[in-house]
Amino acid sequence: MGSISRPVTEFCFDLYNKLNRHAEGANIVFSPMSISVALALIHLGAKNNTAAQIEKVLHVSKAAGTVSLGADLESAEMEPEQPSLSQPSEISSECNKDGDLNHKAFQSLLLQLQNLGERYVLTLANNLFIQQGFELQQKFLMCTKELYGAMVQTLDFHGAVEAARIKINTWVESETQGKIKELFAPGVIDARALLVLVNVIYFKASWEHKFEEQKTVQRDFKLSQNEKIPVQMMYQKGTFKLGYIEELGAQILELPYAKKSLSMIILLPGDTADGSASGLEQIESTMTYENIMVWASSEYMFETTVEVHLPRFKLEGTFNLNEVLQEMGMTDIFSESKADLSAMSFAKSLVLSNVVHKTYVEVNEEGTVAAAGTGASIVRRSLPFTEVFMADHPFLFFIRHNPTNTILFFGKLCAP
Repeated sequence: MGSISRPVTEFCFDLYNKLNRHAEGANIVFSPMSISVALALIHLGAKNNTAAQIEKVLHVSKAAGTVSLGADLESAEMEPEQPSLSQPSEISSECNKDGDLNHKAFQSLLLQLQNLGERYVLTLANNLFIQQGFELQQKFLMCTKELYGAMVQTLDFHGAVEAARIKINTWVESETQGKIKELFAPGVIDARALLVLVNVIYFKASWEHKFEEQKTVQRDFKLSQNEKIPVQMMYQKGTFKLGYIEELGAQILELPYAKKSLSMIILLPGDTADGSASGLEQIESTMTYENIMVWASSEYMFETTVEVHLPRFKLEGTFNLNEVLQEMGMTDIFSESKADLSAMSFAKSLVLSNVVHKTYVEVNEEGTVAAAGTGASIVRRSLPFTEVFMADHPFLFFIRHNPTNTILFFGKLCAP
């Protein structure tokens, strides 16, 4: 297991808890890996306290009490390189910044994600849009391209903000094969903008074992104790990894994608008589890196025959992360008097204006289409030969890159 998974997972749960505060009964979906990459990219241009705050939010600083990102993926088998990124060994030593964030680990992960095979499409793209007139440091331009395949584009926010907005949205739509439209709504970017960070991820994969469309039937999905809606419920019977989290009365199921490079993991609370939300809240309150590692590990999940009932669903989530990131501790980068982006530009007045993230996830019989813009014990139960996994009430799910245990997408489905 690569050490990169821990910071991304801890950042994922921090962010989920913030986004979930005002989202009772609402769906949530985002890409913690995508947002982590975007913040790591900004970190290349940051110095001093501004850089330290990013490290702490990403759980890579010693102050955050976790290990730094090691070059933990270098031993993993690499496919031939893609043109957009340099191989880790080729990175100029100039790009190895002081501090606790090792960019090489992110870059090694990105290289693996570019080479998942023909039954996957995964496109991750980063762009920094900066107000024209700011002179950028050559080293920053070189390192963002070498490490993240990122481009920096100048736009005229001050003189033509609407044209700038349209240009950014057009780029996002093309990078996500039309799935993410209108990332920035009118008015979100104002004429005072100086630096806008855009990070998009588009993902499409086929299940290792597809659901047969003729077995999909209409069933009730329990939104709450008293409320139900009809959904298209997919069904298949097969051999899957299943676990039972005894202290939560919850099931955990792994549905692998093609060649098992990635999997969707579903955390399903027990269907309690006192309403479906309480079981969900119990899982949410005990979600830690350690617990997820135990719950979703192959030692604790066992292969068995499972009847899987899973609703078809499409989720979209749009978040402006400025406020949330400030609450998590990244305050200086948004403040004109405190931001230190001197590794990016010579200008003293440069601040981060917007971090917007949009995610699209679609789950059907074929597989999943997803796009984004940023100490427990499990016991084996003595059960009947066939287990039933009935996802007819709210649940949590995440899509994991199995070789590195990295969470690419995380979500809560309350209403398909």
